[in-house]
Amino acid sequence: MQTDRDEIAILLEKKYSLRNIGYAIDHSASAICDEIQINSVKGIYNSHKAQHKAYVRRRYASFRGQKIIANKKLRSFVESSLLDGQSPEAISGRIKYQEKNIPFVSKDVIYQYLRSPYGKIIGLKLKKKKRPKGRRKAAQLKDRVFIDKRPKIIDNRARIGDVEADFIVSGRGGKGILLTVVCRKTRIAFLEIIYDVSIDEVHKAFVKIKKRFPEMKSITTDNDILLRMHKTLEKLLNLKIYFCHAYHSWEKGSVENLNKQIRKYIPKGSDLSKYDEEFISLVEEKCNDRFMKILKYKSPTEKLKEYRKRKLNAKKQHQNVAKRK
Repeated sequence: MQTDRDEIAILLEKKYSLRNIGYAIDHSASAICDEIQINSVKGIYNSHKAQHKAYVRRRYASFRGQKIIANKKLRSFVESSLLDGQSPEAISGRIKYQEKNIPFVSKDVIYQYLRSPYGKIIGLKLKKKKRPKGRRKAAQLKDRVFIDKRPKIIDNRARIGDVEADFIVSGRGGKGILLTVVCRKTRIAFLEIIYDVSIDEVHKAFVKIKKRFPEMKSITTDNDILLRMHKTLEKLLNLKIYFCHAYHSWEKGSVENLNKQIRKYIPKGSDLSKYDEEFISLVEEKCNDRFMKILKYKSPTEKLKEYRKRKLNAKKQHQNVAKRK
């Protein structure tokens, strides 16, 4: 191939056309065109530099992440999504089902890319330390209604508005807690930082979320002592609260998964009082912009917008019908 490249360089200097160069070395004009475009350096074709460039490309073509390198739009989408906290599986699914203008790549290809010389820097940024899991003692609350008594419509995630709630607490010596709430159907998340921890402040935080998410119809949560006045909270929010069994965290799996996402931005053991409301809002936004397999790789934000748009359109149609009558 070096000989062919030498001939191409010589004939180009002699101002031969691509077609005539092709005739001379027994290749098509399109093949000659591709060779010149791909292996030129700063618009100049040099046979030795072209040979080296082709060698380097072959050297790294053995890994399957090459497809990501070859397409700028795909690479930009993959890298920006990874840095936003999206998983390779979520990115692959999003491309397949939602991003029709970007060529598809599997999650394995994305992982391969992260291990390649090209994606190594991105991979290093994404590494995180594993931390041991702790266990909090369950509080004894009176007059609880356990999830065994929840209506089927909640169990089946059949409607928007049934949420799961939890608290993320500060590490030793820290102050403040974070109330985390997630809709079981849309996975839309709401975060409220509480600096002065008390039952009253917890109730105020729930009220703030209800104003932002008026669709909220029920809460499923654990047996935290801060929910001791849960009957008062039910009246305040005009909804029902259901409790998980002690140490059965899987009974509120959606909010547990949300908390894992939050830990990417707020490591376990952090002093929550050091995070301002603006930062918490940013974390909430990041969580709600995740592409999720369960949502066919749409984000929770997109799902809630779709629901509210349908609801608004239905209301307008109803009003139009009423006017005609």
